[in-house]
Amino acid sequence: MAGFDKVVNSYAEAMAGLEDNMTVIAGGFGLCGIPEGLIAQIKTMQTKGLTIVSNNCGVDGFGLGILLEDKQIKKMVSSYVGENALFEQQLLNGELEVELTPQGTLAEKMRAGGAGIPAFYTATGYGTPVGDGKESREFNGRPYILEESITGDFAIIKAYKADRYGNCIYRHTAQNFNPMAATAGRITVVEVEHIVEPGELEPSQIHTPGIYVDRVIQGSFEKRIERKVVAK
Repeated sequence: MAGFDKVVNSYAEAMAGLEDNMTVIAGGFGLCGIPEGLIAQIKTMQTKGLTIVSNNCGVDGFGLGILLEDKQIKKMVSSYVGENALFEQQLLNGELEVELTPQGTLAEKMRAGGAGIPAFYTATGYGTPVGDGKESREFNGRPYILEESITGDFAIIKAYKADRYGNCIYRHTAQNFNPMAATAGRITVVEVEHIVEPGELEPSQIHTPGIYVDRVIQGSFEKRIERKVVAK
């Protein structure tokens, strides 16, 4: 990796610098658009005490769920849980701290963090346990609560295509949380299906500009289906 060229050739290089007790923001929704290889590298590194910020924690045996197997995650900031028996077990045993956050609020926490906005007001969660202990204020007669933004030591992202400068395009619903998460990491690592040369991507189609991206690695993906339902 030299100059504007952000491509790295190994997962070890992609995740170099990740240490115990860091915060990692992960793109994905369920198993859609998750950086499978980067998650596997975190498991290989056996990094402990991590705070993971992601919509959910994968499933048992796949996605972020594999980081639960060796208790690498200390805290999970999510908007949805329920697909992992191991997650439930560790939560009930007091081995895993969980901060549930409304889905839109979680997305805005990432976006605001990436934009340098320390906090914002939202009506979502007012009058519920989500708002307990948080500052509240009325605007135009409607109550709002103050939510702090989120940034991470690392952001791990899955994109469809990227050029060597780190400009990224996502594909269909695999876009999900990835664009917001990409802006909120001190070091942002993008795992992609295809790497192209600068100039090959149509500028108007780029979702994440390369200025947010530090490292790009080409991966291969299983793209497992979270729950398959077929018509009778």
